[in-house]
Amino acid sequence: MGVQVTFSTSQSAIKRMSKTDTTIPQGITLSPFVDGYENGLQPGVDLEDYISEVKNHGSQHIAELITTGAAEGKPFAQVVYTTLISWAGRVAHRLCVPCTLLWIQPATIFDIYYYYFNGYGDVISKSNNDPSSSIQLPGLPLLTSHDLPSFLLSSNTYNSALPAFKEHFNIIEEETNPNILVNTFDALEFGFLRTTEKLKMKAIGPLMPLAFLDRKDPSNKSFGGDLFQKSRNYTEWLDSKTESSVVYISFGSISVLSSKQIEEIGQALLQSRRPFLWVIREDNNGAKKKEDETNFSDELKALGMIVPWCSQVEWIDQPTNAKLVEDVWKTGVRVKPNEEGLVERSEMKECIEMVMGDGERGHEVRKNAKKWKDLAKEAVEEGGSSHLNLKAFVDEI
Repeated sequence: MGVQVTFSTSQSAIKRMSKTDTTIPQGITLSPFVDGYENGLQPGVDLEDYISEVKNHGSQHIAELITTGAAEGKPFAQVVYTTLISWAGRVAHRLCVPCTLLWIQPATIFDIYYYYFNGYGDVISKSNNDPSSSIQLPGLPLLTSHDLPSFLLSSNTYNSALPAFKEHFNIIEEETNPNILVNTFDALEFGFLRTTEKLKMKAIGPLMPLAFLDRKDPSNKSFGGDLFQKSRNYTEWLDSKTESSVVYISFGSISVLSSKQIEEIGQALLQSRRPFLWVIREDNNGAKKKEDETNFSDELKALGMIVPWCSQVEWIDQPTNAKLVEDVWKTGVRVKPNEEGLVERSEMKECIEMVMGDGERGHEVRKNAKKWKDLAKEAVEEGGSSHLNLKAFVDEI
């Protein structure tokens, strides 16, 4: 679309991305900043301290980029920042540069946070004391505490999270003509993108290379970067399997499972007798816990493939995503943990069979998954809703 983009993130992230198949196209310049964690997060490092260091170093770097660009006659026209770095928007606002939030979670989650900070905080907080109570927010499906973003729960231990989200809304209120870019598409969350007239949310997703939506053109991978090095042969293994026959298990780049939970997952997969692709993530230093794999039987390993990382679409807050997947988009079912918080093998096996089997629920899930995939592809193609929304945003700049 003819724009020059400077992409800034921590040096530690750039270092890890450089070990992957990341390519940088024309028009994009990388400008990393030192965060003090160039060798990754070591065991025992406090996450709150890490976030604070990234904020301090990152704020200084962004300010220097903006002031240097202006002094050299190449001013920045817009700063686009994402979910957990509201400080970048604050720096831009302080230096009188327009800024836009890129919300990488569903619009529904943004709506919940908006209502939490705008008149419904007590309603949402009270639900923590009664998990069975319902929460009705304007324009959203009926929720319970099990469906809320984890940062809104009383069990949340990340003290910096809520103030960071609140800062997003403070910055938006201070902008003259605020836009919120959202990693979703109109057909998927049409109503949730328009729950309040005060906010102008533009769906520009899904933000992923077209090749992952349409394997007919695998060369169209655009720009992408993984923080973990991918397994080299999982795509070939997948191509050898019957379409829609593989169970995929992944818990993203942050979550850590107990050995007991890993054992339950392994037993559920063994009992299901279905091929699977299971991502067991390496730690920040590229090491994988030995016990995570040594307990797996040869029979289980023969059924599927275990890899350290593979390309995936990530949304941060899973409880609300699970609500949307099961009740709104109807593309899956939600596992239920026991009283100890453990999801037992029988529960997982039942859910796998419900989704993958030949029953009515399985057919409905797969039909809906194909429908949303086709609509997602339409949205990002030239002339699609997300393409037009992004073009309109760039034209405004």
